[in-house]
Amino acid sequence: MLVGDNIIVKEVHGLEPSDMQRIRDFLQGAVYCWCKNRKGEWFTARDFLGGDNFYWEHYPLGVLYFRYIDAGQSEEYAFEQAAKDAGRILKSVLADDDRTFETEGGYARRYRWVE
Repeated sequence: MLVGDNIIVKEVHGLEPSDMQRIRDFLQGAVYCWCKNRKGEWFTARDFLGGDNFYWEHYPLGVLYFRYIDAGQSEEYAFEQAAKDAGRILKSVLADDDRTFETEGGYARRYRWVE
């Protein structure tokens, strides 16, 4: 469940249900690890998908990037859109969770688990 500002979730379309489930499972696992090890700290999608984890080819999230590449889009466009899609999916994962997550922010939306 989400509480805070802008809790509206935008859907990501055009993925196979099995791909979407793998992405959601991956993100939920990342969130649970964060919450266990960094109690009370804010996180963003970038914390799970950026830095050393930016190369998504071998992650379930690779399908987000490669669907834009396969459609003939540039690498820059594919990366930007895949990142937006990943953020939207993360938000939907948190909205559907039984735990309560606080959210705030704008372009780089952040979250934290409310115990």
